[in-house]
Amino acid sequence: MQTIQSLLNQRILVIDGAMGTMIQKYKLSESDYRGERFKDYPHSLQGNNDLLVLTQPEIIYTIHKAFLDAGADILETNTFNANSISMQDYHMSDKVRELNTAAAELALKAAEEFTAMNPDKPRFVAGSIGPTNKTASLSPDVNNPGFRAVSFDELVLCYKEQVEALLDAGVHLLLVETVFDTLNCKAALYAINEIKEERNSSIPVMVSGTITDNSGRTLSGQTPEAFWVSVSHGNLLSVGFNCALGAEQMRPFIQELSNAAWIPVSCYPNAGLPNEFGEYDDSPEHMSAVIGSWCKDGLLNIVGGCCGTTPDHIRAIAAEASKYKPRNWDSN
Repeated sequence: MQTIQSLLNQRILVIDGAMGTMIQKYKLSESDYRGERFKDYPHSLQGNNDLLVLTQPEIIYTIHKAFLDAGADILETNTFNANSISMQDYHMSDKVRELNTAAAELALKAAEEFTAMNPDKPRFVAGSIGPTNKTASLSPDVNNPGFRAVSFDELVLCYKEQVEALLDAGVHLLLVETVFDTLNCKAALYAINEIKEERNSSIPVMVSGTITDNSGRTLSGQTPEAFWVSVSHGNLLSVGFNCALGAEQMRPFIQELSNAAWIPVSCYPNAGLPNEFGEYDDSPEHMSAVIGSWCKDGLLNIVGGCCGTTPDHIRAIAAEASKYKPRNWDSN
């Protein structure tokens, strides 16, 4: 099978769309989230999408296959919040390893099925590593700006547990995504690189930040170029942005990052900004046309969708991206 590094030189690769949006379509109840195993669990579990790899695995597997059928080259594991810090909300920090293992196995099963059908289009599974729900750079208490809800060392231990589980399960690459605080990201990279050294592993690592508004900065205050400089030491496969904004709003920030980075650049934006009902209005046709203009201008190597994007969005984006050559990062 070709490596993902070699494919990046040949064409623009496509990452999948929004797992959360697809799960919402099933309108799952509290009992659906609990399943048989957790039917008597003493805490509410509705909304714990990562738990569905244990209680509703067929739903997650079906969603994975829908995105692969739409043309995704890279499939994300359903593990965005499958870390000990985020799982504290559901009193499930002790389930982190099991959640990541089950999620990786589901995604790998789907990817292997599609690769077997078309070996010329290999599919890769990225272990999704979210930012956690705590920030190392900012105080959650406006009356105490020096307070931090989490330390760098605590984040490293949290990420280490998740990464080790994902690697043991056999994912092809790691994706540190939706980075709103670069210090959190640095903790993740520190944990990853420590594990890579311990295991003599060369697993590729993607990093994707999130621009929080039209000011063009992350929540912790960095511009796209500053964000890149902060993580450029990480021996990364790619750097990019996802979430927060729709494709139209993301263009200048991707342009800035593309001008600065000397590695492949990714972007998977939302399907527009949420409307008053919290829904996303950008159609597959509109979103793919906007992203297609970026590809035409040589800004991207990996494209896809975040919140609100369905298999129809990914299918349209994949078709548009196939018309253009990947960004040449060697010239940066």
